[in-house]
Amino acid sequence: MQTVILAAGQGTRMRPLTESIAKPMLPVAGRPLVSHTADAAVDAGASELIIVVGYEAEDVREHFGSEHRGVPVTFTTQEQQRGTADALRAARSHLDGPFAVLNGDNLYESEDLTALFEAGPSIGAIRVEDPTSYGVLSTADGRVADIVEKPSDPPSNLANAGAYVFTAEASEYLDVAESQRGEYELTDVVARTIEAASVTPVELGRWLDVGRPWELLEANEWKLDDLDRSVRGDVADSAEIRGPVVVEEGATVESGVVIEGPALLQEGATVGPNAYVRGKTLLGPETKVGHGVEVKNSILMAGTHVPHLSYVGDSVLGRNVNFGAGTNVANLRHDDGPVQVTVKGDRVSTERRKFGVIVGDDAKTAINTTLNAGVKLAAGATTTPGETVLRDR
Repeated sequence: MQTVILAAGQGTRMRPLTESIAKPMLPVAGRPLVSHTADAAVDAGASELIIVVGYEAEDVREHFGSEHRGVPVTFTTQEQQRGTADALRAARSHLDGPFAVLNGDNLYESEDLTALFEAGPSIGAIRVEDPTSYGVLSTADGRVADIVEKPSDPPSNLANAGAYVFTAEASEYLDVAESQRGEYELTDVVARTIEAASVTPVELGRWLDVGRPWELLEANEWKLDDLDRSVRGDVADSAEIRGPVVVEEGATVESGVVIEGPALLQEGATVGPNAYVRGKTLLGPETKVGHGVEVKNSILMAGTHVPHLSYVGDSVLGRNVNFGAGTNVANLRHDDGPVQVTVKGDRVSTERRKFGVIVGDDAKTAINTTLNAGVKLAAGATTTPGETVLRDR
């Protein structure tokens, strides 16, 4: 089954983390998000991966090269990001027969994709408690009759998960009209396919659309749960490693450190002395967690340093961030309500009781900085000594 992976978008809802990196290349359990998508497709029987790239395309090309786990990889470019049908059009010349389409910023279970691929023309769906903010599948006699976008009166609780298998003929359906929001929508291609063929709904057991920073944290929580303990790096005799922890070769755990898994320390990461790492934490390559620092359930991307006397909880720190001594992150509201974050100008609930901060690449805090729950620091942002940051900057 040829499998198209859409990985061209700019990921504006993930800002500031995507200021200079494609969203599908953000780290999930030590590998790019899109690599997990590709793994699930290969495990499900993909014969070729056709990856549609655009924003920061070279990073995606460099990561995959010409094949992924023995399956050939073909790249095609969406020159302007004008919707998902437009992205799929960029792959049309490579299609030969039935084909699958997946989103490069979604996580899937391989067994779910196997069922999808084997079902013929099909749509992946996930059961949700409140379908009103999704495209919802209307079904009849075990087939998809329609997809209703964000209905006030949903015909089912099966939400469209954006995973499809199309007939070969569907490649001719891609020249759809521009939508009201000025894009060419893949759902219009799906609608034509439903009219022309018998389309099966395939319920997915687990799926995650990783569109916003707290969903990146959730993606890491999911994939770090799969870790098996492996300690190949340099660990001091007085350090304690508890549970499923991976310390890669070239990583260092110094004296007095406690690490409670699941946690992944990548090559070049250094922890300690006298530090505490817990929860589902990813410490990327060349990161530093220093003396008296506690990191809980967080992502520290490559080159980021939290060297002295700090607390980081439920947070995502981009590349080459530096926290000054005594920088502390708040990750809980006094009223115990869900933490809110500003996304593209709107206040949005993370639906998480505990959530800290999102920090862009190369940001730096001064000593004794306090960062409030839900705050975003832009790439390259700085703070002043003793500052309490209550709003994005």
